[in-house]
Amino acid sequence: MTQSSGVFLLQGEHSLVPMEPGQFASEDDFQRLLSRFPELLVGDQVDPQNPRRWILVKREQSISTGEVGASLWSIDHVFLDQDGIPTLVEIKRQTDSRLRREVVGQMLDYAANCITYWSLETLQSGFEKTCRELGRESDAALRELLGTDDGVSDFWERVRTNLQAKKIRLLFVADVIPIELRRIVEFLNEQMDPAEVLAIELRQFASKDLKTIVPTVYGQTQATARKRAGPVQRWDETTLFEKLSQTVGERVMTK
Repeated sequence: MTQSSGVFLLQGEHSLVPMEPGQFASEDDFQRLLSRFPELLVGDQVDPQNPRRWILVKREQSISTGEVGASLWSIDHVFLDQDGIPTLVEIKRQTDSRLRREVVGQMLDYAANCITYWSLETLQSGFEKTCRELGRESDAALRELLGTDDGVSDFWERVRTNLQAKKIRLLFVADVIPIELRRIVEFLNEQMDPAEVLAIELRQFASKDLKTIVPTVYGQTQATARKRAGPVQRWDETTLFEKLSQTVGERVMTK
């Protein structure tokens, strides 16, 4: 008897279908799925206060080392969120032995060189090429992301500003995120500012022609929550009473 995964699909009122752990047949299948359904990056888990929405810039976006004759790297996916933050996604299956330390060094290489050698035009041209391949009009796709008919030109200026400020997001995506990678991602996310580093596990469960994908985000800690909230206010007696006076009024404080 096959051991249950603990995931079930309820069909109607009287049929419970046990779902068994599944695997992506190839990394390319994994990549194509994410290209079609960027919502699998679960923007409400990445930022519960302001859920992220994504649009694909390009698959296999080239990254130069800047050296003459040097070979080009390529990142699996580049997305932009509604605030114009470039989001680099590297995908690995659990069967890939690089899904630990090696993928971390790989991603840091990508990040260091993309913020050095990418320009706004790099991302714009990649995005427009992707839209042409999908038969979509690029401005219409951006308006859908932004939820407004205005602000497309302002959006690209935000992208430029984020690149210049090195404000990017690094996402490790796998069908299973090993504990070693989780710890590294948490450490990096606490230390790196303004960059954000997260891992997203996309577990797959299947039964005949049915599939279920369960996303989980790793890398968020109390320290990273404080980082997102901004600098911590350091209080002493003087600043505390000044703030109280501003909040409740000088008359109340002197009673």
